Amino acid sequence: MGEYERMRTADIVAEALLDWKVDTIFGLPGDGINGFIESLRRRQDKIKFILVRHEESAAFMACAYAKYTGKLGACVATSGPGAIHLLNGLYDAKADNTPVIAVTGTTYSDLMNSNYQQDVNLLQLYSDVTVYNGMISVPEQAEMAVDIACRTALSQRGVSHLTIPIDIQEKKLDGKYSRHNIAYHTSDVYSAETIPSRSLIENAAQILDTGNRVVILVGQGALGAGDEVIAVAEKLGAPIVKALLGKAVIPDDSPYTTGGIGLLGTTPSSDAMNEADTLLMIGTSFPYIEYLPLPGQARGVQIDIKPEKIGLRYPVEIGLVGDSKLILSALLPLLNQKHNLEFLKSKQHAMKNWNNLLKEQSTRNDKPIKPQVIAKAVSDELEDNAIISVDCGTNTSWAARHINIRKGMKFSVSGTLSSMANGLPYAIAAQIAFPERQSVAFVGDGGLTMLMGEFATAVQYDLPIKVIVLKNDTLGMIRWEQMGFLGNPEFGVEFTPINWVKFAEACGGKGYDIKEPNEVKSKLHQAMKERKPTIIEAYVDPFEPPMPPKVEVSFVNNLAESFARGQPYASRIGLTLFRDQVHNILKNIHSHSLKKETD
Repeated sequence: MGEYERMRTADIVAEALLDWKVDTIFGLPGDGINGFIESLRRRQDKIKFILVRHEESAAFMACAYAKYTGKLGACVATSGPGAIHLLNGLYDAKADNTPVIAVTGTTYSDLMNSNYQQDVNLLQLYSDVTVYNGMISVPEQAEMAVDIACRTALSQRGVSHLTIPIDIQEKKLDGKYSRHNIAYHTSDVYSAETIPSRSLIENAAQILDTGNRVVILVGQGALGAGDEVIAVAEKLGAPIVKALLGKAVIPDDSPYTTGGIGLLGTTPSSDAMNEADTLLMIGTSFPYIEYLPLPGQARGVQIDIKPEKIGLRYPVEIGLVGDSKLILSALLPLLNQKHNLEFLKSKQHAMKNWNNLLKEQSTRNDKPIKPQVIAKAVSDELEDNAIISVDCGTNTSWAARHINIRKGMKFSVSGTLSSMANGLPYAIAAQIAFPERQSVAFVGDGGLTMLMGEFATAVQYDLPIKVIVLKNDTLGMIRWEQMGFLGNPEFGVEFTPINWVKFAEACGGKGYDIKEPNEVKSKLHQAMKERKPTIIEAYVDPFEPPMPPKVEVSFVNNLAESFARGQPYASRIGLTLFRDQVHNILKNIHSHSLKKETD
């Protein structure tokens, strides 16, 4: 008899997941999935089940767990609404090429399509978000289905979904296979190491060697290849531009990086792209192509694990499909050492000016507190192996520019989907994956509100995460998009306030508030030493604009138009913009001082 003989379908699925080294699964029970939940209960010593407050969080956590560990993320939900709630977090995984498996329940096999309670066609619903999408209809199919789902999620860097009818979860395997299905024919083997031919790598090296102004753009796919990226940059005399998901590829203080790109990026990065004659893209599918060199301006070489990403954003001549670390290691000895470093040095000089500007912005003592001040103070409190999870909104801008990543840190965000609410679930997943490391969520109050119940999850599991919430009672990024992109007055972006300190305490955690500039460092330092889940509520200027590195005339014209059309805070915003500009101009000839902190 085989290892699964007389075993329930749900137990086979659990055992097969263990074979794929799934050690943690996030979710919520329910009558549509309780058969599988019982399988997890029986295997508590092998697979950890994390109970969440909302299924969307379970999917976000599975995505983050996969991002931070490199393992397969897993989540589970009941039939109908439970499975529906997973979708946003699963789309986050899809958009950021992250391997996740979702297991859902579905209605009884003999009541499907009868409008029975919670009867939702989940295969149709999940068809767009998944790389593999199947229903387990008999126990004899279960092991094979899990093996295919896990292997496909890992190999295609995407979402796999298995749904199991309620009655099938309880059905036992009796060995009655169809005549074409041989028991135990499948396996849990997956090989991830891929590298293109040497001739193709040699052709790429020739293109890179002929460039005089080579720029390297790195993304999430270059994580773990930081040393190789720097070595290539040294040989090519190339500045390294980092897409946001690639912020942790190399340290922010590396002399080779010009920081981020796009709306959240830096002026030196924009200039580097505008001047480049050769572009090397490594593990990135940065979507905002207007920030890349113009087609025809630069020769292109791209490295990516997914062949369909080659040439998607820029017309490259050579595409190298495979693991970035392996490819860069093979490419490096083929490159000639560049001796003319004028282009690199010009960007290094520009970065000094840019960093002076950031210092000016992050040391101001205005009240309300500037959000840049909070971001820099958080950065100063981070441990060398901290994990930083960032939500989506204006807080993303401040994190991208003012939180400095050092070697050994991890950083992530909902990148391509850019979903609000991911920051807190990400931080929880990071702390579960790495209990001994500092896990910090840097979020806005709009995003935190959406899944705020998960702070109670952190309390329940005694996870000492730190949640820094920028409190401005506003959907800040949407305000500026309405004004700066469309010329419209803001509408529908203000919230009534939440007392986050009281909320944290009500959940059983700790809460701190920061209202005065002269208490930023001391309160933040004290809060970061807490051993309980902690929220630090920072009251920040709601009118501080997340300005792009280079302000286009259209942006200014749209702001003016929004003012003319009745923008309700036109005078406050105008004054803030004026003061910011004055401070930026005077950055080299004045300094800020804080009044001495009082008890």
